[in-house]
Amino acid sequence: MQNPLSYLEGLKQRGINPGIGPISRLLARLGSPQNGYKTVLIGGTNGKGSTAAILSSILIKEGMKVGLYTSPHMCDFRERIRVNGCMVSEAALCALVDKVRKETREDVTYFEFTTAMAFLYFSRCEVDIAVVEVGMGGRLDATNLISPEVSVITNISLEHQKYLGNDLESIAREKGGIIKKNGICVTAAKGRKVIDTLEKICSQRGSAFYRTGRDIRVRRFEKGNFSYYGINKSYGGLRNVLTGEHQIANAVLALAVVDILTAKGMDINDNSVIGGLRDVKWEGRLELISRNPVIVVDGAHNPAGISSLCNSLSADFSYKRLIVVFGVLRDKDYGGMLKRLMPLADRIILTRPREERAACTENLLSVTSPYHDHVEAIADSAEALARARFLAGVDDLICVTGSLYLVGEIKEHLSFDLPKNGLL
Repeated sequence: MQNPLSYLEGLKQRGINPGIGPISRLLARLGSPQNGYKTVLIGGTNGKGSTAAILSSILIKEGMKVGLYTSPHMCDFRERIRVNGCMVSEAALCALVDKVRKETREDVTYFEFTTAMAFLYFSRCEVDIAVVEVGMGGRLDATNLISPEVSVITNISLEHQKYLGNDLESIAREKGGIIKKNGICVTAAKGRKVIDTLEKICSQRGSAFYRTGRDIRVRRFEKGNFSYYGINKSYGGLRNVLTGEHQIANAVLALAVVDILTAKGMDINDNSVIGGLRDVKWEGRLELISRNPVIVVDGAHNPAGISSLCNSLSADFSYKRLIVVFGVLRDKDYGGMLKRLMPLADRIILTRPREERAACTENLLSVTSPYHDHVEAIADSAEALARARFLAGVDDLICVTGSLYLVGEIKEHLSFDLPKNGLL
């Protein structure tokens, strides 16, 4: 039998094909596994994975069996499909690929196939609830075949215009497609046009609509401490361990879901909330992976994400010089990303993730070198990391960003140097 990961990689050649027809028929042949457990669906532009990880951590603390489906992965495909924090085993992965292949009667994309695998795995594990991250958009996304207890939309900015539309209203309509009839939507999105679009969808579908800043409020303190004042509940004395002010916004959304689930009869006590926030782990988001020199990795992959990263680098880190290692997929707005990074970076090293869709360094160089005096291109990511480490002084900070694929590669390169008992 063909290696399951090789088979999955081969599916990437089919590209992106928005539409839920093929995946809906595939899931029906698999017995509609996604209908056998409660779900929460999380869409938006940035923060989806972090919000999902925080929510999952809280629910696990409550003693539930929790499925978590996110994308993309960094180092191992199995990162995408987890139950109670544990990745799907290699044996289970092989069995899932085999089963889904046998039931496939028409072309499905890489993401559709893996979504079917995740839904089937959660059913086989008899999870109590699955926290599911939308892949792209919402309305036509493969994940949108679940009937969630809550639909979450983190925020909305310009992305994937080829598929979602060229303005924020169009993108909001696509992402608002995860709002269900007579359902519940909670969002941290801002901007009058975006809010009006989401509110209109909720009104048309008879769905409740809750917004942070209006229905849900937060009081921030120093060092990641905050209090939550929500729809039905309040929580004080909370601390979010994920670095960055934007992670508090993600935590607030996760708490809003807990708030709603509690109101719907799910027992989630305050200690589970506190413990879940304290123990959450989410790799690749402002993650410190080395102290000598200091290396931080962040999977920001669009201008809005880069803006949050820049704010956090300025507010949460001290350094003499910032050395950025940047690699990105070619369908991203890398010009807009680099425009935000250039004023903060003292040196920029452009590289290329080992991904078919990665942007070549020549294109990155063409939008960077005219506006920055200290930029160079090194296509091999291992060599780019080595160069950054060579340049870094004792008080400097290296930041790797642009793509989770690049972050995963850098972590793999660096893992050979990491001692078993901690960071360098």
